[in-house]
This record gives sequence, C-alpha cells and structure tokens, in this order.
Amino acid sequence: MLFSDAVLQYYSELSPPANLPDDVEVMNPFQNPDTMALTTAFYQKYYADQQPRYLCFGINPGRFGAGLTGVPFTDPLRLQEDCGIENILEKKPELSSRFIYEMIHAYGGPDHFYQRFFISAVSPLGYLRQGINLNYYDIKGYKAMLEPYVVRQIRLQLKFGIRQEVAFSIGKGENVKYLNYLNQKHRFFGQIVPLSHPRWVMQYRLRRKSEFISEYLDAFASLPH
Repeated sequence: MLFSDAVLQYYSELSPPANLPDDVEVMNPFQNPDTMALTTAFYQKYYADQQPRYLCFGINPGRFGAGLTGVPFTDPLRLQEDCGIENILEKKPELSSRFIYEMIHAYGGPDHFYQRFFISAVSPLGYLRQGINLNYYDIKGYKAMLEPYVVRQIRLQLKFGIRQEVAFSIGKGENVKYLNYLNQKHRFFGQIVPLSHPRWVMQYRLRRKSEFISEYLDAFASLPH
C-alpha cells in the first residue's frame, strides 16, 4: 500500500477518544467532505510512494490550521501558496504554519521535506472548550484518560511506514513529557527529540526565529538515511 493510501484510510476512519469531559468538544476535520478533498490532494501529491519517513508529533489540530485543511501545521494560505493546492478557504495566516513552512523551505522545500517526514500529532483530532482551541494536555485527567487512545493511534500510524529510530516532539513542554512517558512504556521509538513549538517561537521569540529554524535543521541533519 502507498503511504498516501494508508494515511487517507486512517484519517477517514478516525473516531474520538471515549469518556471526554462534557465541556470538551471534539474537532474532526476529516468528517467534512471539502476538508477531506484537500487532505487527499495533499497526501496524494507528496506521499504517493512507499518511502519510510520520520514522524513529528505536534499537540493536536487547531481551528485555523489542520482544523480547516486536514494537514498538520498547514493553513489555507500555505496549502495554496507553498503546496500548490488551491482552495476557497479564507487565506488567513496562522503563526505556527508560517514558521513550519519557513523551516520547510530552509530544509529544501515541501517536496524534499515531505519525502522524509510525516507530521502528525499526539492527538490527531482537535479539541475545543467554549469554541476556543484546547490542547489535549489541558483536559483534566488526560494522562490516564487519553493513554489507550493515543497508544492506539501511534500503533496505527507506525503501519504507514514510519522509521522508529527517532521521532520528534514539536513542543518541549507537556507534549514531550507525555510522549516520553508513553515511549518508556511502549517502546515505539529509540528516542524522542524535542523541538521548540512554532507558536511559542512566533509569539515570544520572533526576533530569534532563524535560530529556531536552525534548531530543526540541525536535528534533522543528524538523521540516518
């Protein structure tokens, strides 16, 4: 099976975790046919092969990036201008997406980057509380509540053709803590390498953005081929 086919089948069958608190709303962009069409176009463009890839874990989709396009860290503007996939969505830039695509272009461009990396998230579905983005680790009791769900999602994604020597956490705080906790128990990867989160960089360290792009590139440069 092609990598793209495995990814698209996975997304089409995604269901939310059980036993979430009543005030937490699940955001599943893949139930929207228009979003799924954009997701399909993206993965068929960049992943229609059997090349193994390294996995980068974000936190969970947000309303203005993957929540609209179905592609992690890819807002409608970047999807059209950087990936060449036209869409009629409002071209409102999202900070994390801007950073990721500057990093991708510094790496060599989308074709080169996506040939080696698959970006996902610890929770492939997003969450809202009172209409506002909610990180999975801000859900009370998430550690035990979400563990069976997250472990299952990682195991399913490993079947795509994921290299297991190393994976990356996009986020150096709670995200990498939870990934390390899970990895110590389940031994998915040889190691988890933390990277600074794009939103943190863009909000609090914008003047040093080039340093953080270099952080990503240096981490990727040491990977086995």
